[in-house]
Amino acid sequence: MTVLIIGGSGFLGAELVRQAVAAGYVTAATFATRPGGAPGVAWHALDLCDPERVEAVVAEVGPRFVVNATSGAADWAVTAEGPVRLAMAAATYGFRLVHVSSDAVFSGARVHYDEACLPDPVTPYGAAKAAAETGVRLVCPDAVVARTSLIIGDRRSAHVRAVHDLAAGVRDGALFTDDIRCPVHVADLAAALLELAASEECGVRHLAGPEAVSRHELGTLIAGRDGLDASRLPTGLRAESGLPGALDVRLDSRATQRTLRTTLRGAREFLAPAF
Repeated sequence: MTVLIIGGSGFLGAELVRQAVAAGYVTAATFATRPGGAPGVAWHALDLCDPERVEAVVAEVGPRFVVNATSGAADWAVTAEGPVRLAMAAATYGFRLVHVSSDAVFSGARVHYDEACLPDPVTPYGAAKAAAETGVRLVCPDAVVARTSLIIGDRRSAHVRAVHDLAAGVRDGALFTDDIRCPVHVADLAAALLELAASEECGVRHLAGPEAVSRHELGTLIAGRDGLDASRLPTGLRAESGLPGALDVRLDSRATQRTLRTTLRGAREFLAPAF
C-alpha cells in the first residue's frame, strides 16, 4: 500500500514519512525547495499552485491515501487553493485524503471548540485554512479534515526553537501568559493522522493535546525538558501586543480520541524531564 505525504520535508511531514516507512508502507513524499533525507522514500518536487503538477505527481505515485501536511502560512494560493486541488485529484483518482488544518480557523470567542463548531477566523492565515476546509469537504466528502494546535517535538519545531532562542537572548519577543492552546506532540499527531488515513473515518476531526497551557507555560515546560533557564524567558500579554489572532482557543479532541488507538498526550506529560 502506497502513502503520499504532501510537504514531507517539513517538521510534521518528516515525522509522517518516518512513521510511514517504519509501518512498512511504500512511501512517497513531496517537497517545495529540497527533498528530505529519509532513505527508501520517493521524493517529488511539487508546487500546489500548479494543478498539472499535482495531477502528474498523483498519477505517477498512485497512492492509496494522501496526507497533506503542507504549511503555506497566509499564502492564499498555497494554503487555501492548494488543498482543493488535492481534493479534486482525490475525486478523480480515488485515493483517501487527510488534510491537516489548524485551530487558527477559530476566533477564540467561545474558547472551547469541538468538531461541530464552525470556523470564524480572525487572521489571513486562519481564513485561508477555513477556506481550504470548506473546499476539501465540498469536493471530497470522504476526506478527513484534521484540525490541530501547536506541534511540539525537538528543535525542528518552531515553538521549541523560539524558546531556545529566547532563553539564549538571541531573539526578541515574549511568551504570552494570556495566549492559550492545546499543544500536541509531533509523534502523536503523525501516528493519529496515519491511523485516520488507514481508516474509514471522514469529516472533521480534532487532534490536539488534552491540556490547555499558555505560551509561557509551554515555554517553561520546554525549558525544563531541555535544561534551559526558564527565568530567562520574557513574559507578556498578547492582548497588549497589538498582534492579530485569537487569545484562548482550546480544541476539544475527546470525540476523536475515542475513535483512535493512538493516545494524544498532554504537554505536561510529553514535556516531562527524563531522569
